Amino acid sequence: MSTTLDRPIERAPINKAEAWRFLGRPADFWLCAAATLAVLLVQAWNIAGYPRVFDDEGTYLVQAYAIDHGMGLTPYTYVFDHPPLGWIQLSTLAWIPAAIWHSPGQLVVAYSRIIMLPFTVASCILLYVLSRRMTLPRWAATLAVLLFGLSPLSVTLQREIFLDNIAVTWILAAFVLAYSPRKHLWAHVGSGLCAAVAVLSKETILLAVPALVVALWQNVDKRTRKYSFVGFAGAFLLLIIQYPLYAILKGELWSTGGKISEIAGITYQLSRPGSGSIFDHSSNAYSVLHNWLFYDPVLIVAGAVAVVVSLAYRHLRPVAIGGVILVLAAIRPSGYLPAMYIIQMLPFFAIGIAGLADRVVHAILTYRAKPVFWQQLSRLAVLLVCIMLAFVYVVPRWYSGDQNADTQDLNTGYADAVEWVHTHIPHPGDQRIVVDDTLFLDMLQDGFKPSRYDIYFFKLDVDPDVMDSLGGSEANKWKSIQYVIETPYMWENAVQSYTTEKVLQNSKVVWYYGAYPPNSIKGQNSDVEIRQVVP
Repeated sequence: MSTTLDRPIERAPINKAEAWRFLGRPADFWLCAAATLAVLLVQAWNIAGYPRVFDDEGTYLVQAYAIDHGMGLTPYTYVFDHPPLGWIQLSTLAWIPAAIWHSPGQLVVAYSRIIMLPFTVASCILLYVLSRRMTLPRWAATLAVLLFGLSPLSVTLQREIFLDNIAVTWILAAFVLAYSPRKHLWAHVGSGLCAAVAVLSKETILLAVPALVVALWQNVDKRTRKYSFVGFAGAFLLLIIQYPLYAILKGELWSTGGKISEIAGITYQLSRPGSGSIFDHSSNAYSVLHNWLFYDPVLIVAGAVAVVVSLAYRHLRPVAIGGVILVLAAIRPSGYLPAMYIIQMLPFFAIGIAGLADRVVHAILTYRAKPVFWQQLSRLAVLLVCIMLAFVYVVPRWYSGDQNADTQDLNTGYADAVEWVHTHIPHPGDQRIVVDDTLFLDMLQDGFKPSRYDIYFFKLDVDPDVMDSLGGSEANKWKSIQYVIETPYMWENAVQSYTTEKVLQNSKVVWYYGAYPPNSIKGQNSDVEIRQVVP
């Protein structure tokens, strides 16, 4: 009786590319490491100098500080503006900049950007692994990482302390697990957990979850598909539900008695005034889009086209769906379009471009190909011309943009303002100062007490705890404030707060940084001004 043991053993053909190793590591390891290292070096260099610090960076870092110092989810009343998991993760990494920089006068937000580098590295590695699991060749996977991390738009935004960067890392991890070659149930459960962490880090990444579901549908074993989806959905919902459960336990799910609530926070986010149409020159959406295009039109235009075309290819379709949904949400005239929203599109654009480039290369080399030397040579020549044209068009533009990011210092005024306060206000514990969140932690470092003496200007007239700490009648509470540091962001938004406007109107400039002296041109302020309030 014969058995399978009687059959001769057939060896699988040796793939030389698969077998190639260096120092015991395969080619994939070295290509991924080289691309990630290139991204890391470009993004880390001059990270504190460029771009200019943004108020949202300070807000998330201040909230991470509050968690790290046992002050709650924020130093003020938590208003359910975003799920807190994003800055909880930031708080676990706060020791990194603290271990490196200690000197007063150093801009805390700018130097704390270093905590975004682990997320960037993780995203690059996950993007490479995902590309390979989507059957892209090594060169295309490497191209995807370079597109994702070296675009001037990426270098600018991925450096900044934005929750979107954290969410991107986790959604990429979810896709990688959904494409697990072993198709194991626990990988799909892990994919659901990672997707939930992504959503709880930045809720708008929820738009990419339908694409993740398609990826899971394509890659699970048909015989166990229902179990995989139950595991995925159960893990996702089990973690997501912790957010409303937290609100229920605090009695803040619904608005009662004028209290803040999660429902009110979600309603506010969904009802924010729309940014208008990207085709309307007077709209905020138009300004945001052209700000993105200023940094890199190549990745945005090519990426948007690539994700649409990639819908035609089954192996690229899940990522293409994610990119298309995010693009459609961005061009919706009634929607609110924040400046950092593009961050969530970048990995989908990168894989879309790389995957489409792989299809084009494959078509050039193999479509109706014949083993004729001159034909093979002409195909290679066409391919080489295409590569050179792309190189000549893209590389000089990217080099110029990345050079600006690695050489310019746009935060000198903020750092000098911090140094002036440290030098000229000897007993800050007894003083009140109004700042935006880019300088909040610097004031704490100099000795101002959080929340009641170091005051974020958006909390004036909004947070009862802050207003109760100021003496006098409602109309005269501004007289309890001694200093204000006016930045362009505060100047643009001061109209939203009566007390902030009164402080700016009744104060004198004691220091300024900028090309123009204070009030030298109507409507034109210095970059940064320190003002002393005159009651």
